[in-house]
Amino acid sequence: QEDARDLDAYMLAKSYFDLKEYDRAAYFLRGCKSQKAYFLYMYSRYLSGEKKKDDETVDSLGPLEKGQVKNEALRELRVELSKKHKARELDGFGLYLYGVVLRKLDLVKEAIDVFVEATHVLPLHWGTWLELCNLITDKEMLKFLSLPDTWMKEFFLAHIYTELQLIEEALQKYQSLIDAGFSKSTYIISQIAVAYHNIRDIDKALSIFSELRKQDPYRIENMDTFSNLLYVRSMKPELSYLAHNLCEIDKYRVETCCVIGNYYSLRSQHEKAALYFQRALKLNPRYLGAWTLMGHEYMEMKNTSAAIQAYRHAIEVNKRDYRAWYGLGQTYEILKMPFYCLYYYRRAHQLRPNDSRMLVALGECYEKLNQLVEAKKCYWRAYAVGDVEKMALVKLAKLHEQLNESEQAAQCYIKYIQDIYSCGDIVEHLEVSTAFRYLAQYYFKCKLWDEASACAQKCCAFNDTREEGKALLRQILQLRNQGETSSADIAAPFFLPAPLSANNTPTRRVSPLNLSSVTP
Repeated sequence: QEDARDLDAYMLAKSYFDLKEYDRAAYFLRGCKSQKAYFLYMYSRYLSGEKKKDDETVDSLGPLEKGQVKNEALRELRVELSKKHKARELDGFGLYLYGVVLRKLDLVKEAIDVFVEATHVLPLHWGTWLELCNLITDKEMLKFLSLPDTWMKEFFLAHIYTELQLIEEALQKYQSLIDAGFSKSTYIISQIAVAYHNIRDIDKALSIFSELRKQDPYRIENMDTFSNLLYVRSMKPELSYLAHNLCEIDKYRVETCCVIGNYYSLRSQHEKAALYFQRALKLNPRYLGAWTLMGHEYMEMKNTSAAIQAYRHAIEVNKRDYRAWYGLGQTYEILKMPFYCLYYYRRAHQLRPNDSRMLVALGECYEKLNQLVEAKKCYWRAYAVGDVEKMALVKLAKLHEQLNESEQAAQCYIKYIQDIYSCGDIVEHLEVSTAFRYLAQYYFKCKLWDEASACAQKCCAFNDTREEGKALLRQILQLRNQGETSSADIAAPFFLPAPLSANNTPTRRVSPLNLSSVTP
């Protein structure tokens, strides 16, 4: 009956609401009693405040003023909604709005309670689940929530596991949803691709996204993540095609702007890229990816203050975004502020405990602060979790060199050379030559002439160590001619691994690359 009585006012207000005339919509809904009309009335007032806030933000002069612009309607809305809440007069949508208002006022604990209540009243409203997702910071918090036992909860858990970087659990959840009958859901396929993107399994993520594009060619959601993967792989033609394709579908979508931004960034047109990320943020100021990517572009343009501002906005939107924390660390590293770096890199490491890049960055920070024991731990851990950039062992070896721990330094260089050659990667000449040079001098001091001469010969293959290698070979030849004891008579020191006994250097054991033929 109430719905029927308010129908005319509701339909008129809904038309104004669709035209984004929020104050006008709210005006015609005053005094309406039905739940539906009341929600639209309050929601119009909330969005009116948000719109005014955004307009003021655009007009404000500098980035410092932006944080001071507030939605003036929030306090009034909170007072009115809390009265209704106490009287138990709010439906699922009303509870959702009350939760959003509380979150905007930074009352996180109360907001979580209200969102949980909303999921019980209206379990099929995905917006509530997503809001709840943004407020949960770790798995422990998740355990204490009493969520309704519904199939939507499975979707929520899979989503939150992806956000919390608990990728294996997330993939299991998505697989069970596929088995339960959602096998054709493009949403689930895209979420699985995002999960693989989060664990840096780039090839797998790319293949899933390509398959998704075949199934759903006009899809725009998550295509910015796909463009990030193409960017990392430097796949210019594919990224160009994706950008043009999305532009034809809908050029005023946030994801489209981000894809075009990535395209310009890959072409090193950083000003244009930043412009498109700004466009994306005008369309949706709470779009996380655009803030982070804009920070990266400002870093490329050496505009550190703007980069810091962009990364901070990203963290405001989502405190779990490790890229923003890592970006802030890099920015302060450029500004030579190692204590600040340390804080931000630690936060990034907490979010991605098994990412070697965070650990190497932390190690470098500790090194600058002269906390060498901590630095050694970080580099060793980075190597242990699977060093992506193959730099942890070199940095560890150099630390041991500084501390005159020659045995440990030699072992690190040996492991590093074995790693590089077993991968068969294109060798980064500078560090490989450094390793061979150190080992040649180390074996020379230990009077292991065969190993020393083998490493010295390897040094001759690199421009920067060629002369030193030749000089060392001459010295070894002289000493041998003088009838010095050969290495065969001296027991190899206990700390050398078996493959490095006489006539069997690490390079000979694992040498898919013949370095002598490579011009450095």
